[in-house]
Amino acid sequence: MLGEMQDFPLRVTAIIDHAAKYHADRAVRGRTAEGGWAESNWGEVARRARMLASKLVQLGLEKGDCIGVMAWNTVRHMEVWYGVAGAGMVNHTLNPRLFQEQLEYIIGHAPDKAIMIDADLVKVLEGLAAAGKLPSVQHYIVLTDREHMPETTLPNAICYEEWVADGDPEFDWVEVAETDPSGLCYTSGTTGNPKGVMYSNRSNVLHALFSLAPDCVGLHSREVVTPIVPLFHANGWGIAYTAPMVGAEMIMPGRDMTPAGIYEVLSKGVTFTAAVPTIWLGLLPYMKQNDLKLETLERVVIGGSSCPRAVIEAFQNEYGVQVIHAWGMTEMSPLGTVCTLKPEVMARDEKGRVDAQCTVGHPPFGVDLKITDDDGNELPWDAEAQGRLLVRGPGVVKRYHNFDDLAVDGDDWFDTGDVATVDPHAYVRITDRSKDVIKSGGEWISSIELENAAVAHPQVAEAAAIGVPHAKWGERPIICVVGLDGAKPPKEEVLAEVEKHFAKWQIPDDVVYLDSLPHTATGKISKLELRKILNGMNYKHPEAA
Repeated sequence: MLGEMQDFPLRVTAIIDHAAKYHADRAVRGRTAEGGWAESNWGEVARRARMLASKLVQLGLEKGDCIGVMAWNTVRHMEVWYGVAGAGMVNHTLNPRLFQEQLEYIIGHAPDKAIMIDADLVKVLEGLAAAGKLPSVQHYIVLTDREHMPETTLPNAICYEEWVADGDPEFDWVEVAETDPSGLCYTSGTTGNPKGVMYSNRSNVLHALFSLAPDCVGLHSREVVTPIVPLFHANGWGIAYTAPMVGAEMIMPGRDMTPAGIYEVLSKGVTFTAAVPTIWLGLLPYMKQNDLKLETLERVVIGGSSCPRAVIEAFQNEYGVQVIHAWGMTEMSPLGTVCTLKPEVMARDEKGRVDAQCTVGHPPFGVDLKITDDDGNELPWDAEAQGRLLVRGPGVVKRYHNFDDLAVDGDDWFDTGDVATVDPHAYVRITDRSKDVIKSGGEWISSIELENAAVAHPQVAEAAAIGVPHAKWGERPIICVVGLDGAKPPKEEVLAEVEKHFAKWQIPDDVVYLDSLPHTATGKISKLELRKILNGMNYKHPEAA
């Protein structure tokens, strides 16, 4: 017997339709890419998204075509986010911080039929276009008005505001199946070429729905949301879907990611924000030096890489802001676990609660996970056993875009490449990437936890731990540090911070001082580039030097 319920396709356009109908006047505002300020609301964003969708169709672009979008977090970007989907096309987020070779590869691999780009970023693509390396791209639409339209060598560049002005505000969304694609995001490609993850309408809607649960990020219509994390980073962490789904106000930060610029935006009534730890490692010292407070901010989601305990304690103890530590991947839409506090954790003392917050939390409904050894045997959830972290669910990749082979095993388990422990309450602790774990004398040492311990030193701005060859133990840990404002804290003091949390044999054998650490395009420390830097310095373990 069939069910008697309506067959209501889960399309992302239903999200903006809901926001426009039930939260039309809720503000969507923020910095423009040109440096000014834009005021809009969900009703207007939806209206302009329909105008945009109609113009894409007029260009002769077809359902299923990929549209590259290289833009900062602005109100205009939200119009594009839904206008592309409303045309039945695929919103392919482009990270302007990628190397030219990577951009050439992913634009061609998608392939993108058109690119929408902020005015200040046109030079990122001009060289590739002039060299004929973007043959699939038929149209370049510059996201600005005539006043700010740059001189550019991009062929047949279109001024967005002039172009969209005569679009149809009553345009009917192009009808798609819920399983049709709506978004495309490529991994950072730290090994080999980047891989594309093609999100369906259904996967994006379901991911947004379970992200909104109170034990996940818990957004609501009284919220004022600022996504510091770029929309081009791992599907924008879903915020471009969750905020309009509940009708929250949004304040977009634009391109200014300086501590002063971020603080200015957060001071405009923001209650909820999200970004990688690097952002907060810059903002917190800035606020302390200038005796600044966060009057309205209630919650901050921190993910992308492990959040140091010192950052959690500073936010909560000094500013009264709840930290929600999260973990995920581009391949997971991206949320995998979120560290909200279960009753068993709330019953602990403050130290015990922060101990739990140093994990990445537990999975929401929609994510199933397990840890296994190298032979595929499932390991116990005892907070001790370390194993490969595998996941599955409606927001998890099954096959990379334009790849023949599946990315999962026969039971749909996806190997994340992370090494983790899980405690009896299902709190996950990421101990390393499988390729970065330090193996000394056959035992694993977590580089992530070494780094977080070192950052607790008040003069350490950033730290990275890696293993270096050792004749007896195979490899031993060292830690590279960047001092705050050029400081060079004594080696003994840095190691003393680490000794508070580690056994003697796990303590790094050396501290290396660097002016800066190399980062990937998504803000993570690049251990590959760090090793190249050390090789260039001809660095050797102290016993071999």
